[in-house]
Amino acid sequence: MAGNPRNGRPYRRLCAWLRAQRLPCWLCGHEIGYQLDARHPLSFTLDHLEPVSKRPDLLLSQANARPAHRRCNSRKGNRTPAAPKTAPQRASRRW
Repeated sequence: MAGNPRNGRPYRRLCAWLRAQRLPCWLCGHEIGYQLDARHPLSFTLDHLEPVSKRPDLLLSQANARPAHRRCNSRKGNRTPAAPKTAPQRASRRW
């Protein structure tokens, strides 16, 4: 494969498909600033559930694509998180 596969039309189409859904960050659960400049830490990036460094065959898979903040995506690196973070559940004291 010549060049960077993330610069091709299929990858840009996958990014556009995911961006159009306007979903929150799958890692932290907060809203993503879809209108922000791409260099902003809270802007949209396409993240992969299974890291592409470990599973390059899933680069263009919609089932593997997730929306994330640039900061969250960078922090995650090429690890696979156990589960997306949600608000902590508090136990009720009333029985």
